[in-house]
Amino acid sequence: MEQKTALGMLKTGRNVYLTGAAGSGKTFVLNEYIKYLRKNNVGVGVTASTGIAATHLSGMTIHSWSGIGIKDYLSDWDIDSMTQRQPLVKRFERTDVLLVDEVSMLRPEFIDMIDQVARAMKRVDSPFGGMQVIFSGDFFQLPPVVKGGSSDSFADSSNAWLNGDIRACYLTEQFRQEGGQLLDILNDIRDGEISVQTQESLESRMSNEDIEDVENNAVVLNTHNADVDERNAKELKKIDGKVSSYKMVSTGRANLVETLKKGVLVPETLQLKVGAQVMFVKNSPDQEYANGTLGEVIDVSGAYPVVETQSGNEIVASPMSWEIIDDGKVLASVSQVPLRLAWAITIHKSQGMSLDTVEVDLSRAFTPGQGYVALSRARTLSGLTLQGLNATALQVHPYVSARDAEFQAESVKWENIYSKFSKVRILELETEFLSKVARSDSEVVSMPTHLKTRALLEEGKTLEEIAKERSMTKGTIVSHLEKLKAEGDTYEHLMDDNTDVILEAFKKTKEYKLAPVHRLLKGKYTYDEIKLARVFIS
Repeated sequence: MEQKTALGMLKTGRNVYLTGAAGSGKTFVLNEYIKYLRKNNVGVGVTASTGIAATHLSGMTIHSWSGIGIKDYLSDWDIDSMTQRQPLVKRFERTDVLLVDEVSMLRPEFIDMIDQVARAMKRVDSPFGGMQVIFSGDFFQLPPVVKGGSSDSFADSSNAWLNGDIRACYLTEQFRQEGGQLLDILNDIRDGEISVQTQESLESRMSNEDIEDVENNAVVLNTHNADVDERNAKELKKIDGKVSSYKMVSTGRANLVETLKKGVLVPETLQLKVGAQVMFVKNSPDQEYANGTLGEVIDVSGAYPVVETQSGNEIVASPMSWEIIDDGKVLASVSQVPLRLAWAITIHKSQGMSLDTVEVDLSRAFTPGQGYVALSRARTLSGLTLQGLNATALQVHPYVSARDAEFQAESVKWENIYSKFSKVRILELETEFLSKVARSDSEVVSMPTHLKTRALLEEGKTLEEIAKERSMTKGTIVSHLEKLKAEGDTYEHLMDDNTDVILEAFKKTKEYKLAPVHRLLKGKYTYDEIKLARVFIS
């Protein structure tokens, strides 16, 4: 199924399981649907099974959102107590669409608890309290984590799933890998039949070098945290020079802040040196970088580190924010330079990333799905190096293989049905759904962040005043100026005595990059000041 077809089915209000192989665009479809719902004033609960996955959608964990927390069972007393919590009741009352990403990591009992709570909160005795439910994920990814060992039960075996009329939308387009041999390997793993060609392809990527000695700027994926931390610390220590530290800033409710801290990929204290291999762990709103962009720290003399990406771009890594948003309100946020040391990361934390060069050590793989997740991080086979492989690494659960074939068949069935509807009928279905769920009293859709900055500029406020009022760095506000400039705005009144000097330096370097100007001016001006002056280059 194509992305546009899946998005069309979501807009008709049906309960959907959105799935597909790694790189098929599940997160893209979800984000497009979230934007559509918010544009039409529909209350949407954006959640995921883990904090890491939730941050990709600016949501919260389903455990926190639903009020269930870490409970394994809900008694009548628990339900009664939850219905007395007015903030939780209001959350459900204003939610008509519930989205749960990475559903494969949830136990079936938890899916049933979501259904149980939703019925009580919404006072509607129908699946999930009458909300449209969108589950997303891929059961070939990491399985549910349970006490005492691995799980043989998956989310789709829950009573709520079986009774919820959940329709499979299986995305078949591939946007991450550039096809070829790597895609064939991943499909073999999904099919549970490793061909001779796949074995030969994997063997061709085995390295005879010790992992400690490989220096090709690849990201190393390990199965265990201890190995990752040890590798990164060891590599940072090898570099001569002083350590520069950057502290995380947080606001909001303590428990939600802790959830964010555990979910985001940045450390509370980031330590860097010039020469450190790093990875951006968030998408830039100005498209300077994406989650997974790799680079090297080339300067730490300013307020924030400067990174040269593998494509040659120089980027000032000013802090970014991760937020938990509910009904348009920011409940918690953390702000940090969006980097982490990237000589090595865990396979678990690599989920959702797309990397150019990857070294994978699967010699200690301990659960089905780890090999698939690790290998699917690479864009191409040529960008993959294997340092080890055990028998568990390429295994998939028998249930997952069988169920995947069923999901594909279901998806084809629903796609055929959907394709028979005329455009007029599809529009009628979308309109009928919106008429049921759109809120007439809902808040105005949130204004894009750079337009909020424009409004404050038009009030005559300085950059410093705007940064303080919006709890952002000056560098972030300057990034907004760059975006506003691209839209035709001019702000010459922000020029000062330093601007002409910096612009003259840009002329001398004959480049649009920041670091050459910073060096030419011998560090007299900060990167934020240089970046601001760059806005005025015609």
